[in-house]
Amino acid sequence: MDLAMVDWIISDGLTDYATAVATMEARAASIAAGDADELVWLLEHPPLYTAGTSARREDLKDPDRFPVFDTKRGGQYTYHGPGQRVVYVMLDVGARGRDVRRFVQELEGWVIATLGEFGLTGHIRDGRVGVWIERPDRPALPDGRVAEDKIAAIGIRLRKWVSFHGISINVEPDLSHFAGIVPCGITDYGVTSLVDLGLPVTMDDLDIALRKSFDAVMQNPAVAAGRSA
Repeated sequence: MDLAMVDWIISDGLTDYATAVATMEARAASIAAGDADELVWLLEHPPLYTAGTSARREDLKDPDRFPVFDTKRGGQYTYHGPGQRVVYVMLDVGARGRDVRRFVQELEGWVIATLGEFGLTGHIRDGRVGVWIERPDRPALPDGRVAEDKIAAIGIRLRKWVSFHGISINVEPDLSHFAGIVPCGITDYGVTSLVDLGLPVTMDDLDIALRKSFDAVMQNPAVAAGRSA
């Protein structure tokens, strides 16, 4: 596969979750069969919760608030909704080295590089999935560490070495909607967004940064080795 041939689709409005999953599965199958190019799909969903393969039912605090979808991606409970950019990645991990751990690190590096376009420093933390932003403007944690908020979630699934599902980055969602779950099973930290951090970033701005950073990181994976630890 020519890794330079990656299609990009940006969907307007709100995309139904079940429709999105069916579309991803069909495209992933076509990629695995050699009948389609890789795809990065940018969209927004209506408010909903998804449960990954490690989700614990007690972490669904308000099961009647929004629709809840069981999904076979990795991870625990995640919120999707308007103002959040969902980035679905249908990429040939087989052609990219068959190293799932490295692929996830590349996705993390991609998010960090994208946030860097807005002057933010994203961090990866052992035992806490996703990308985190330090909040020195807030009281320190009880053990003295700097407070941190989550700004992006990552959860993928592979079928025949092709990925689907992917990343969500908070641009300007209603952060109160995260209260219906324990996001990714983590209780001691908060959730933030680009706008919550005081950055006047639009969805279009983020899309441009994602596209630029993709070429630098995902199409040149050695760059991902410079990700924050």
